[in-house]
Amino acid sequence: MSKTVLVVDDTAFMRMTLKSMLEKNGYEVVGEGEDGQKGVDLYKELKPSLVTMDITMPNMDGITAIKEIMSFDPTATVVVVSAMGQKSLVIEALNAGAKDFVVKPFQPDRIAEALAKLEG
Repeated sequence: MSKTVLVVDDTAFMRMTLKSMLEKNGYEVVGEGEDGQKGVDLYKELKPSLVTMDITMPNMDGITAIKEIMSFDPTATVVVVSAMGQKSLVIEALNAGAKDFVVKPFQPDRIAEALAKLEG
């Protein structure tokens, strides 16, 4: 069974980049959201096995979205992919329930490595 992924990022180019990278690694991208609220709504609708989440987005930021997703599904697997590499935000995202944090710009193999690690 292929792993399903929801990509949440406010930049269309980044969603496209992540989608391409994920599909090359055998993942099925089932949805894309341009802000945290859309990400939460799509998560509830699609129930993907994995979510990539940006932090800085309009309407609802990624940390708030992670908290909402985790309150809906405590077993959710969220990997933060964000240019916001400040230590406090990384810690806040991990405390909210994110399983890993990848800082943009990233190497393609860093995404694959983070996801493979989560699959155990």
